[in-house]
Amino acid sequence: MGIFLRWLFAFLLLAATYNPTQWSYVRWSMSQYETHLSLVVFLGLLLMIGYIIYLRATLRSIGGFGMILVLAVVAALLWVLYDFGLLSLESRQLNTWLGILSLSVVLGIGLSWSIVRRALSGQVDMDDVEE
Repeated sequence: MGIFLRWLFAFLLLAATYNPTQWSYVRWSMSQYETHLSLVVFLGLLLMIGYIIYLRATLRSIGGFGMILVLAVVAALLWVLYDFGLLSLESRQLNTWLGILSLSVVLGIGLSWSIVRRALSGQVDMDDVEE
């Protein structure tokens, strides 16, 4: 359940920042920056904190190469779904949501990698050792 929640929060962070609907920070801030600049900056900083937490943890756990590898696996899965006719890439909205989903999988795996590695190998990270 912890891995799912980490992925869900990554998905919500990315979707709150930008999505193809009108309910995203990017669209809202572009229309409200003249009248609510302080709120736009405040919410932007909160989103930035979320990104820093996720990106720092992901870079520490799987690194840049690991991020590219996870993204390549997700892209290959989407290619397989497309190749078998289970996925159509005609819609720009669907493509945007697939991009958000793909990036959230990378961030979710990056944040959960220590848990997965410990479960698979039995090894404990130095950060996980209790005093």
